[in-house]
Amino acid sequence: MQPPTRPRQPGDGWVECGCGLRHWGLYGAAGLLLVRRDDDGGATAVVLQHRVEWSHHGGTWGVPGGARMPGENAADAALREAAEEAGIDRASVRLRSESVLAHPDWSYTTVIADEVVPVDPAVTDAESLELRWVSLDDVAALPLLPAFGDAWPALRRQLDP
Repeated sequence: MQPPTRPRQPGDGWVECGCGLRHWGLYGAAGLLLVRRDDDGGATAVVLQHRVEWSHHGGTWGVPGGARMPGENAADAALREAAEEAGIDRASVRLRSESVLAHPDWSYTTVIADEVVPVDPAVTDAESLELRWVSLDDVAALPLLPAFGDAWPALRRQLDP
């Protein structure tokens, strides 16, 4: 399967990074790590996206996210991407913190947010096979996007106060 054709956005494109890798997002990228909490405030689950095969690292799981637009801050980019890819309304989340993966010529910001009203993530574009709440205990067992897999232990520690 090939990616669908859509108008190119100003932030779309690959960055040849000084680290030796290519990264998507001319102005960096951002994603939303949405957290569900129990009545005591403890984190119980996160929303994850199963990426389509034609995408970079297709078939893996990560957070909804993508390229930042010129002048767009990471939180706005993550919320825009979550709305586009998972149907997550920004009014249903409360931003908590950010975690930045900085490379010489590029960065990825994971924006951590809490669900404040029930969120039912759904596939809303062609970039996802599935979106769903995943129990924190089950995240590491999934085939994770490599960078998300590397970041998950540190991100997991940030989810509980």
